[in-house]
Amino acid sequence: MKTLALYNIKGGVGKSAGAVNLAYFAAASGLRTVVWDLDSQAASSWYLHGDGQAAKAKSVLAGDTPLGRLVRPTPYEKLSVIPAEFSYRYFDILLKKVEPPREAFKRLLKPFSEQYSLAVLDCPPALSHLADNVFTAADLILVPVVPTHLSLRAYEQLREYFEQEGFPLRKLMPFYSMADRRRSLHRELIEQPPALMKGMAQSVVPYSSMVERMGEHRAPIAAYAPSEDPALLAYAELWLEVSAALKL
Repeated sequence: MKTLALYNIKGGVGKSAGAVNLAYFAAASGLRTVVWDLDSQAASSWYLHGDGQAAKAKSVLAGDTPLGRLVRPTPYEKLSVIPAEFSYRYFDILLKKVEPPREAFKRLLKPFSEQYSLAVLDCPPALSHLADNVFTAADLILVPVVPTHLSLRAYEQLREYFEQEGFPLRKLMPFYSMADRRRSLHRELIEQPPALMKGMAQSVVPYSSMVERMGEHRAPIAAYAPSEDPALLAYAELWLEVSAALKL
């Protein structure tokens, strides 16, 4: 099983939308896929109808509730979700007590390799013990970056953190998200990406009302958007790049 994380230090950059749409395309390609929503705001859980009882963070880490029991079906074949719970906001505090401190998620995910080909982690925006566990467990960390200098600075900080903490930079794959080509700065940064974005995905996800309507439909874009929709096509292309990077 491969593990894909959607992560950024910044919030509001399209992590949950990316996690849900890429997981949908993975499942549609025939891969048994599970989304683990690690963000207490539970956006991915909402999009994928992951309603129902979710275990408390403490119970999950203590092993009192096997993670497999938390898996919920979605309306889409081969796609499941582990819903978030509001206590997930305490994950970082609880992980301080786990030994070794960066291995908890890797251990929790290991049994899923018997059932799933891909695990997708939708992560909250913070550098934390939770993030360290994600960085350890993930084979690829997809980082949505809005084409602005502030968003690029956040990605630079993430790279600096990886170097300081000894995480391999090769795990990081940034991509432009919420891009608006009507804005000159967005166009400039898309057409001439800074050296910081070396190794970035070539797919550019546009700022789109179709993405915003995911909350209205509680569904990935492919469930309601026209087949020629630019955001839908961008996510489809991004999935091809991700699947190639993960060798799926």
